[in-house]
Amino acid sequence: MKFAYKFSNLLGAVYRQGNLNFSTDGNAVISPVGNRISVFNLKNNTSETLPVSTTKNITCVGVSPDGRLAIVVDEDGAALLVSLITRAVLHHFHFHKPVSSVRFSPDGRKFVVTKENVALMYHAPGKRHEFNAFVLDKSYYGPYDETTCIDWTDDSKCFVVGSKDMSTWVFGAERWANLIYYSLGGHKDVVVGCFFEKDSLDLYTVSQDGTLCVWESDTDLDGLVLKKKSADGGSRNEEEEDERQEGQEGEVVRGRAETPADDKKIKNVRYKQASKHFFNKEGDFNNLTAAAFHKQTHILVTGFASGVFHLHELPEFNLVHSLSISQQRIASVAVNASGDWIAFGCSRMGQLLVWEWQSESYVFKQQGHFNNMAALAYSPDGQYIVTGGDDGKVKAWNTSSGLCFVTFTEHTSSVTCVAFTASGFVIVSASLDGTVRAFDLHRYRNFRTFTSPRPAQFSSLAVDASGELVSAGAQDSFEIFLWSMQTGRLLEVLGGHEGPVSCLCFSPVQSILASSSWDRTVRLWDMMDSWQVKETLPLTSDGLAVTYRPDGQELAVATLNGEITFWNPNTATQTGSISGRHDLEVGRKDTDKVTAKQLAKGKSFTSVCYSADGASVLAGGQSKFVCIYNVREQMLMKKFEISCNLSFDAMEEFLDRRKMTEFGSLALVDEGAGDGDGVNISLPGVRKGDMSSRHFKPEIRVSSLRFSPTGRSWAATTTEGLLVYSLDGSMVFDPYDLDLDVTPASIRKQLRLQKWTSAIVLAFRLNEKALKQEVLETVPHEQIPVICGSLPDIYVEKLLGFLASCLETSGHLQFYMTWAQNLLMLHGQKLKNRSGSILATLQALQKSIQRHSDNLSKLCDFNMYSIRYAVALSKQRGMKRPAAPEDEEDEGLSDEMSQASLDEDDMRL
Repeated sequence: MKFAYKFSNLLGAVYRQGNLNFSTDGNAVISPVGNRISVFNLKNNTSETLPVSTTKNITCVGVSPDGRLAIVVDEDGAALLVSLITRAVLHHFHFHKPVSSVRFSPDGRKFVVTKENVALMYHAPGKRHEFNAFVLDKSYYGPYDETTCIDWTDDSKCFVVGSKDMSTWVFGAERWANLIYYSLGGHKDVVVGCFFEKDSLDLYTVSQDGTLCVWESDTDLDGLVLKKKSADGGSRNEEEEDERQEGQEGEVVRGRAETPADDKKIKNVRYKQASKHFFNKEGDFNNLTAAAFHKQTHILVTGFASGVFHLHELPEFNLVHSLSISQQRIASVAVNASGDWIAFGCSRMGQLLVWEWQSESYVFKQQGHFNNMAALAYSPDGQYIVTGGDDGKVKAWNTSSGLCFVTFTEHTSSVTCVAFTASGFVIVSASLDGTVRAFDLHRYRNFRTFTSPRPAQFSSLAVDASGELVSAGAQDSFEIFLWSMQTGRLLEVLGGHEGPVSCLCFSPVQSILASSSWDRTVRLWDMMDSWQVKETLPLTSDGLAVTYRPDGQELAVATLNGEITFWNPNTATQTGSISGRHDLEVGRKDTDKVTAKQLAKGKSFTSVCYSADGASVLAGGQSKFVCIYNVREQMLMKKFEISCNLSFDAMEEFLDRRKMTEFGSLALVDEGAGDGDGVNISLPGVRKGDMSSRHFKPEIRVSSLRFSPTGRSWAATTTEGLLVYSLDGSMVFDPYDLDLDVTPASIRKQLRLQKWTSAIVLAFRLNEKALKQEVLETVPHEQIPVICGSLPDIYVEKLLGFLASCLETSGHLQFYMTWAQNLLMLHGQKLKNRSGSILATLQALQKSIQRHSDNLSKLCDFNMYSIRYAVALSKQRGMKRPAAPEDEEDEGLSDEMSQASLDEDDMRL
């Protein structure tokens, strides 16, 4: 088995913090999620997480005007230059201080970065290969406090910077004689947004207290005069002296009390306040948190701490729209290029919304688990993933699109375990609220609720292969409850464990339930024989997780001492064990008093699952690593590092001694005036405004692991979110039974001679995807049954696996379906005898066919109603005019034909 699994997508989280950006065409939203970047395609309704990550959580993202480059900056000021075309990191840079905002100029030649009270203008990286991609051009000093926002004029001649000191500064990007800098006041709170009017130097500034100031300039953009160079090349002006003193690479522009004017004939740029407007002062509306302005439509969008947003038309300040979209603070607002769609990000709830304000409808609405994820499960065809979280929500995700399509909120406490039934249309979840609930994916409703006679907190769950029996283990009464899915009645209460039941698992081939407990035993319960204990397997430590191999002939048990033991359930004998305590490599938390090496002795695997073929096992726990072991060799094959985000706790093995003081670690000291939501200091000496707000550093851990039934991917619920790792889709040269005569030329020669079977065999021996696809699509469709009947058995399985991968992307649906149908019809009995070994291939084929079936059924339904409407409309028009006898016959004939076509569509569906 090859372990070429790579990170493919991040689900379960759509937005954490930072600024949102639209793509150049306006069809995609670029959202920072932790230390990663996710791109949500609104047109195709898909999501993709870029395979790049920073060392800490991302705070701001700047996208170039052509949409090719993005500058990503984390909390420490470490920046990445990322290509949005190739998804690769082009350059690393460090600003050494936290950065508040990044903005490219409209012409794409420069970008401005604001950190502390300085605005730094850099030359943007171009198409030429450069040693240093970020070349500093000028440094602008003006504000006395931290800068908050940036905006450029349309011709990239000037930019404006807002600050926490309630001032706004206009700077010239070039050496203008009549505009070097200009400071604007007028606000009584932090400036949240500053925006230039279209093709003008006129300004709009918005502050946190809900005030809008409109500033008019007496000079047009064409009125800016370029400063003449001094004739004396040896003399230095004051800026150059400052540059030499600061040791910067670029020029330094400093704001002064007086207005500079080198040439008395040139009139300097002046601003005056044209008007001042106030937003609604009632309630929390005055706490303005985010703003965006669309210059073409003159629409100002403002978000507030109460979850309300306003749309105003400027400069008249006419209210166009007002709506509450959330109960939490709106952290970021962005408007697409056409001005139709507005994106909102709510960091507290993890929400990302895209609103079309003209039709007043949602274009996109996603929310992840705003607390830790606790459990996940794959559907039998691998097409869906269901997750449960500590927030009491159960969410279903589409693996191909990466989006959540339904959320169930019936649970009132943490969801501890989730499972799919064998049909794939029923989700079962267990919770600490004392209920086990079954949800229908057809009608999206909770149709069964299972409870125990006495209240119990359910910590484990299992559903048998038939989907009829539902079992849940209690962590307080040490009992296992069995219910009937059909009737919803409690069938039996299984007692015998002397500790909390940690995990349950049904055998895939028999009616046997395996339960692990903290009493150091695994019990096998026979569902066919009065629910009696069939076997009791003794463990060396507390049992934490138990799972069956897909063929039901082996058990894997994870225990508290860091071991994974393997058992034969038929003979109740141990067949092997793996000591994985040292493979976890746990990190040291800020509050730990002992080293990470000592901590590792008390850590263990909390989740274990078999791969689709049963040859290996995945294990994860309170660590940033997921280990994959070979069961037969009982050795570690590969370790996956699920995160490198240092914003989480327990990431590093050694603590930074520079942060250690005699009073403890500096990481435990919570600095800052507020909690980030605009709450001011209320009492002298109090560092925080809201003493009840929770501020903590989450610990990195893996709570649940599952392998996809198709064998193409596996997923893990972690502190970072739901991580999906898939096999690399790129072409890998992996020949089978290669010989000297197996070449592309000889394969194409067989095609010219119309020796189809020989060409297919040679292509699969060479094993190049493009060549295999070329050979298959060259075969005439009437020859497919003959070729399928003459293929050797070993190539039947290989061809089925290749058809499953082709069906996902190819448009020749009927052609590949004909191949699959003939292979399954002619070799069905032989495949059935080897169903265990080719289960992953069959699951992948079923997933591809099911996805096409769902898409086509929607299309056919839509067309069917359209045809019926057209027929009804033609009948109505025919009744309005007298029809000739021959016309009536033609109309009757057309009705019969349309009805026949509808019947044919129904047959296909």
